[in-house]
Amino acid sequence: MGIIDKLNKDFESRVRLGIMSILMVNEWVDFTEMKNLLNITDGNLASHSSALEKAEYIEVKKEFVGKKPKTSYQVTPRGRAAFKEHLSYLEKLMKS
Repeated sequence: MGIIDKLNKDFESRVRLGIMSILMVNEWVDFTEMKNLLNITDGNLASHSSALEKAEYIEVKKEFVGKKPKTSYQVTPRGRAAFKEHLSYLEKLMKS
């Protein structure tokens, strides 16, 4: 199996790469901030964050602040480890 086969398919999308990159360096990021940082639509963020949550790479927290709903994201320990491994294989691929 080559290095390219070791890349994590869950991170192939540029949106998922962006979500994970942002969460690796921030404790919690809310929906609006994430959407603005990535310059994507609500639906795009919702679908990609759902996929990452299903894989247990991110935690999604939904709460109300006053009467307004607020959704926030945080990387999980599993997500942090998987993304670091993915980045490691990308680095190895670039050096080969």
